[in-house]
Amino acid sequence: MSGCQASDVTTPPFPAFRDPRLPIGKRVADLLTRLTLDERIAMLHQFAPAVERLGLAPFRTGQEALHGVAWMGPATVFPQAVGLGATWHPELLRRIGEAVADEVRAMRAHDERIGLNVWAPVVNLLRDPRWGRNEEGYAEDPYLTSALATAYTRGLRGDAPDRWRTAPVLKHWLAHNNETRRDTTSSSVRPRVLHEYDLAAFRGAVRAGAVAGVMPAYNLVNGRPNHVSPYLREQLRTWTEQELVVCSDAGAPSNLVDSEHYFDTHEEAVAAALLAGVDSFTDHDQDASKTVERVRGALRRGLIDASVVDAAVRRLLTMRFALGEFDPPAEPAEAAGFDSPAHRALALEAAEQAVVLLKNDGLLPLSEATAGTVAVVGPLADACRLDWYSGSLIRRSTPREALVERLGAERVVFVEGTDTVRLRTAAGWVRVPDTAVEERAQEGSFNPAHTAGRTDLPPVTLGPAPTDLALADWGGGVLTLCAPSGRYLTVAEDGFVRAAAEQPEGWVVQETFTLERHGEGHLLRHRGTGGYVCVAAEGLKVAAPGGSDGAPEVAETAEPAVFTLEVVERGEDAVARAAAGATTVLVLAGNDPHINGRETEDRTTLALPAQQERLWRAAHAANPRTALVLVSSYPYAVGEAADALPALLWTAHGGQAAGTGLARVLFGDVSPAGRLPQTWYAAEEELPDLLDYDIIASRATYLYFDGAPLFPFGHGLSYTRFDYGDLSVQRIESEAGADALTVECEITNVGPCDGDEVVQIYLGAPGARVPRPHRRLIAHRRVHLRQGETARLFFTVPAEEALGFWDVAHGRWAVDPGTYEIHAGASSADIRRTATVTVDGPPPAPRPVLERGLTAADFDSADGITLVDLTKVRGDAVACRDDTVGRLLFRGCDFGAGARTVTVEAAHAETTGAAAVELHLSDGATLATVAIPPTGGPYRYTTVRAALPTPPSGVHDLHITLRGALRLARLGFSG
Repeated sequence: MSGCQASDVTTPPFPAFRDPRLPIGKRVADLLTRLTLDERIAMLHQFAPAVERLGLAPFRTGQEALHGVAWMGPATVFPQAVGLGATWHPELLRRIGEAVADEVRAMRAHDERIGLNVWAPVVNLLRDPRWGRNEEGYAEDPYLTSALATAYTRGLRGDAPDRWRTAPVLKHWLAHNNETRRDTTSSSVRPRVLHEYDLAAFRGAVRAGAVAGVMPAYNLVNGRPNHVSPYLREQLRTWTEQELVVCSDAGAPSNLVDSEHYFDTHEEAVAAALLAGVDSFTDHDQDASKTVERVRGALRRGLIDASVVDAAVRRLLTMRFALGEFDPPAEPAEAAGFDSPAHRALALEAAEQAVVLLKNDGLLPLSEATAGTVAVVGPLADACRLDWYSGSLIRRSTPREALVERLGAERVVFVEGTDTVRLRTAAGWVRVPDTAVEERAQEGSFNPAHTAGRTDLPPVTLGPAPTDLALADWGGGVLTLCAPSGRYLTVAEDGFVRAAAEQPEGWVVQETFTLERHGEGHLLRHRGTGGYVCVAAEGLKVAAPGGSDGAPEVAETAEPAVFTLEVVERGEDAVARAAAGATTVLVLAGNDPHINGRETEDRTTLALPAQQERLWRAAHAANPRTALVLVSSYPYAVGEAADALPALLWTAHGGQAAGTGLARVLFGDVSPAGRLPQTWYAAEEELPDLLDYDIIASRATYLYFDGAPLFPFGHGLSYTRFDYGDLSVQRIESEAGADALTVECEITNVGPCDGDEVVQIYLGAPGARVPRPHRRLIAHRRVHLRQGETARLFFTVPAEEALGFWDVAHGRWAVDPGTYEIHAGASSADIRRTATVTVDGPPPAPRPVLERGLTAADFDSADGITLVDLTKVRGDAVACRDDTVGRLLFRGCDFGAGARTVTVEAAHAETTGAAAVELHLSDGATLATVAIPPTGGPYRYTTVRAALPTPPSGVHDLHITLRGALRLARLGFSG
C-alpha cells in the first residue's frame, strides 16, 4: 500500500469513508465533506495528487489495456482488437479481460504507477477500412462491437458486486473514425445514424453494468466538440443508474481553444466541459497546474460553481471506492496472475481463433507427412509486430519459428523478400559499424511518446566498402532500411543515423525514410523529422528542419547528400528462387502497425504495397502451391490474389503466440473459424469520402453497401462443413410487457473434422417505408461441434432492438407493422435459412407538423447539407455544405385542414450575400420562399413568418431548399 495510506483503517474509530460496511454513496459523501475545495479541484486532473492529511494516495486515470497491459513494460500480449473481433467469441473476450485485470493487479502490486482505471476497449465502429486506428476496433457492426465490448469489460470488471478488479472506460465517444485532421473535423451524423449505429456500439456495454465510463473523442460531431457533447447527459447517463466517469482524451481540453477555437478562453472551455459531464482532464501530461488554474479561473468568473466540481469529484471517488482503494488492504496479488501458463494458453487460443480462412481450393490444411519443404517468405514471415497499444513481449512466436519447431530447420526455407541494396555518396559507401548492441531493458512509461532514441551506438558512416541493407517498401514510398544485424536505421535526438532500433515504433516513427529522385541519384528524407540525410564529420546526420512532438530537433543546416542506389538483389528474385525449390510456399504480407495506417495517419489506399504484390506473384509463378497469409491491422483489396492463389488467409497481428497459432491452423490442429468483422471491398473506389459518416446516404458498410464485396462481413471458411436445419422464429410477450423474438436453429457438422461454426442471425425488412439495412446482425453464436454432431441453438432478442429503427418523424424508436425476415447463415452473404415474423398494428402516423412543427435535423433524406451545432450547449441545425444550396426531404407531413403560415427559425451570420429557405411539394409547387436577414452570428437565430398563398392540406412530402450561408433550426406551421 502507499505510504499515504492511513494506518488505523481497520481499528475503530476511523472516518466513515474508511468503513467498508457502509454503502459507497455514504462513504463518498463523507469524504467529500472532508476535502477542501482546492483538494477537490486537484482531483479533476488525470494525475490526482495525494491528500496526506487524510491518508489518500495519488491516483491516476488511464491505464491502457486494449489487448493486454500496455506501455508499462512486459505483459501478456494478446491479438490486436480487430483480431479479437474476428473471433466473434464473447466468452473468449471475457476470459481475456479477466487475464488482463489479473495482470494489472499483479503488476500494480510491484509498481504503483500501474493504474486500475483502464482505458479499454475501443468501441468505435470500423465504418471505413482506411481509418488509421482500424486495429483498435472490434467490428463495423454495432451489435457485434457491443457484444464483444460487454464481454471484455465484464472480464476487466470482475464478478464481485461491489468490488471492481479494474474500472474500464470505453473509447472514443462519439462517431470517431478518421485521423485526418481529427481534432478539427466534424462528423455530420443524422439522428438515425446516431441512434441506430454510433450510440448503439456504446449502449449495450453501458447497460450491462460493466463499464466505469467513457472517453470523448478528439473530433466534433455536428459542429460541436465531443468534449462538450450534450449526449453525455442526454444519452450516456440515462442508460444506467451507475455513476459513470468521463475521462478526456490527452490534450483534448486544450484543443477546445487552441486548435478548434470553439471557446475564446480556457476557463470557458473547462467550465463547458465540466457542465457537459467531463470529470477527469488528461492535459499537459503530469503537470496539473494549468488545469487547476483554469478551473479556479472558471469559478472566479462565475462560469461554474463548486457544485459542478463536486459532481465530477463524486463520480471519480465513486470509481476509486469501487476499486477498493479505501478498504482494508487486500492480500497481495499472486505471482500466478502475471504471465501464467493459463495466460500463455489463452494468448495461443486467441491467436488461433482470430485466423480467417478467406479462400481454400484444397491446399489447406497442410500435412506434416506430405508438406515437404516449406518456403516461408515475406516481410512478416519472421516478425511478431507490436502496435502503439501493446505491452512489451515476454515471449514471442513468429511464423518461421513456429514452422521450424514443427518441421525442423532443414525443411523450412526463409526469405524476407526485401530488396538488398547499397547506398553510395560521392564521399564513399554507406557503412554500418560492426558494433555489438547491448539490449536495453523494457521499462514502463506513462507516455512512451517521450521515450528517447539510442545515442550510445556509433553513427552510420561512409567508407570504401559497403554494407548491404534490407530495403522494405511499405507503400506510398515509405521505406525502412535494416542492417545485417537486424537493427533498423533510425534517428535519435542528436540527429545521427544509427542502426539501433529493433523495429519501427514510437509516437513519431524514426525508422522510416523516402528516396526522392534528384538528378542521377536520390535524396534520402527522414520522415520523422522531415529533414534530409547529409554527411557530417562523425557520420550520416539528418539536416534541418527539426521535428516536433517527440521528433529529434536538428540544430544545423547542411546540404543533403545525393545517394546512388545499387540493387544487389530484388526481393522477388530471392522469393522465386526459394519457392521453386519448395513443396509449399507461404507468403506472409501485410503491414507494420507503426507505418502508414496508424493513430494520427489514415490510409489513402486499400492496395497491398507494390513490393509485396511482386512477392506473391513471383512465388506463385515459381510454385502454384502458394498461399498468401495477410497479417494486418486492416483489410486489403487483393482481388487478383484471391483469383489466382489456391489459398488466402487473414489474421491481425496476433500477439505473443501469433506464429504458433497460425501454424496450428495451417496444419489442421485447429479448424479455422475466424470471421471477418468488417467488409473487404474490392477497390477503394467503392468507398465514400472518408469523412462521410452518413452510412445510409453513402450506402456504406455491409448494412447498406449495394455492390459485391471482395469478401463480405462475417465471411470465413472452415476445414469442415456445416448444414443448417429448420429455422423458426416467434414473437413472445413477457409479463413486464416487453416482447422479444425467440429464434431456433439447428446446425450439424457434416464435414471431415471437428470444428467451430459461427451461426449468424440477421434481420431484413423488405418493403420498409424508410431505407433499412439489407441485413442487420441481431444475434450470433460461435459453437464447437464434433464431426457428425448436431446442436439446436436458441436466441432471444428484444423485439424493439431487433425490428426497430429510429423514427425521425416522431423522435423515438418504432417498430412498423409488416413482415420481417429472419436469416440464419455463415456470413452476411451466405444465408442458409430464412423465416418470417409478422407485426400487426396500425400504419405509422404521419408527421403532425401543425402541432409539433419540423426540427430541421429530423429530415428523411438530404443532399448538399451538413449538420451543425444549434448552440454551443445542445441541439443540431442544418447548413449548406458549401454555403450555396442544400436540400431536405420530410416525408408524410400532415397539414390537417390546411396550413396558412410558416415560421422559419434560422441564423444567417454573413452580412453580405442572400440567404433563403424555399418550401415545395412533390409536384414542384412552391409554397413559399422565406428570406433570412443577417442575424449577426451563427448562434443568433431569428424567426421569420411567411404566408402560404396556397395552403397545403392533408398529407404531403415536403421539400426544403436552403440557399446561402444560413443555419436552419426548425419550421413551424399554423392553420
